[in-house]
Parts: sequence; C-alpha cells; structure tokens
Amino acid sequence: MARKDETKMSDPSSKVYGKVNGPYPQTTVRKRIEALFLDNIGKVVTREMIIEAAADPTTGRQPENWHQRLSELRTDVGYTILSWRDDASLAVEEYLMPTKLKRPAAAKRVKPSKACWDAVLRYANHACEWDEDGQVCGLKEGDTDPVGGGKVRLTPDHKSPHSMKPDTDPADPNQWRALCGRHQVMKKNYCDNQTGKLNITAILQAAKERDKRVALAFLLKYFGYTVTRRR
Repeated sequence: MARKDETKMSDPSSKVYGKVNGPYPQTTVRKRIEALFLDNIGKVVTREMIIEAAADPTTGRQPENWHQRLSELRTDVGYTILSWRDDASLAVEEYLMPTKLKRPAAAKRVKPSKACWDAVLRYANHACEWDEDGQVCGLKEGDTDPVGGGKVRLTPDHKSPHSMKPDTDPADPNQWRALCGRHQVMKKNYCDNQTGKLNITAILQAAKERDKRVALAFLLKYFGYTVTRRR
C-alpha cells in the first residue's frame, strides 16, 4: 500500500518500569491507585502492579472494578494517564503518568435521585443497558463479568455526555441508564467527558469487522491511498 507519509512511533526500548512501594494505606481504591502512579511518574505501570497496589491494606482483598477507578483518575480528577491507545511503545494493560499536573476538573457531577435510580433499574430489569450493534450487555448486579472479571456493579450513566449536558435532571429516569463498570469505562473511552470529543480509535476498535471495513474504505479514499493485493 502506497503511503503519503510515515508516522514516527515511540521507541519501546526506552520504557522504564515502575514498582509498587506499598502496601498503600489510603482508604479508597482510587486513592491507592493514585498513590501508585504518583510514586512512578514517567514510568510504566502494569495491570498487575495496579491490582497489587489497589488491594485492601487490611484484608488483602483485590478490587473488582479497578479499571473504573483508573478511568475516574483521568476523567474526574484530571490526570493524564497514557495507555497503548495514546503511546505506541506501551503494550496492552500498560499505563504511564507523564506528570502529576492535573487538567482543570470537570463540572461537579449530577447524580440521579434515589427514586429516579430505582425507576431506571426497574426499567432496565436490573441489568446493564449497553447496546452495541443491537446486542445488549444484560449483565446483572452481582454477575461475574466474563470479560473484565470480578462482580458486576451497576451505576447510573448520563445518556448525554456530562460535558455536553452537565445539568442532567436528577429526577428524570429518561435521561439516565444503568451500565456495568466495564461499559462505563468503554463509554468514557468513546467520548471524553471534559472535552466532549469522540475517541475515534476506541470506537473503531469496538466496531464489528463489517464496520471496520467500511471505515477503512472511506479513509483509503479520503487520503488517496491505493491498495495492491498480493497474489
């Protein structure tokens, strides 16, 4: 395939791995993960390190939805935490915080009232409502997530991104839906809660092969590439 230009990739050989300096005594999973990254600024942190650091310092119990807490450090707290989607030198389930500086925090999150959330759960039959190409997740509270592992916990999700509609009515069930932790993270990967911009790469990664082929054909035509098939 002829290309107009080449994109310079990060050098995997320059990676420096961090270490867990715990046990971390912080009272929440998110705080313990935050402490781990602050101990390893500019160094690669792996999934295994995060799970070890996030474990309860008293019981040793490992958290089930650590990836959601990691996502909150990006979207709610404002840290820049890179993954393989952002830096080609990082492998899947490797992360890096380049600086301890935070972006301006998003507006304070609105949560549904108890009555509203109860109505959302009844409508959803107490199951995750994530719909991807007509296939509904359907995982219920307490189920074991077959992809991410751990027990499912349903949480309220703004149907419109928080950055685009921060004044979602906390009493209107039609403005909310129930999502499992994995799909909360996936939605945040699709749309940045602070900027409202779409993460096109994440969307394409989750798309079915048919839709990937349509997108590829569009991009080849847009950039004027030609493809020569091997015989």
